[in-house]
Amino acid sequence: MGATKTDHFTAQQNELANLAKALGHPARIAILEVLLKMEACICGDIVNELPLAQPTVSQHLKELKNAGLIKGNIEGNSICYCIDAENWNKYKELLSAFFAQLNLKINCC
Repeated sequence: MGATKTDHFTAQQNELANLAKALGHPARIAILEVLLKMEACICGDIVNELPLAQPTVSQHLKELKNAGLIKGNIEGNSICYCIDAENWNKYKELLSAFFAQLNLKINCC
């Protein structure tokens, strides 16, 4: 079996790309804002905050969870979602290091 395209890039590059993909939809940003505001909630609460159907919200929650931005715990018939603080801080440092590499020049392009 051949190598995947991601094998040609560093672990940090792949991690940043996965983060960008997870953040690449406005509904996911809105979900994160709801979770940051409420600190924890169940899926039904998130659905009530957004103009999206429950299955759509569930799919976005799955993407955010796969990226490690949120975690979910089963509580009865519901799943309680919250920000994964450990990964959130890791991504914050990763993005800060990435942006710190930029050397913006006044007369460029």
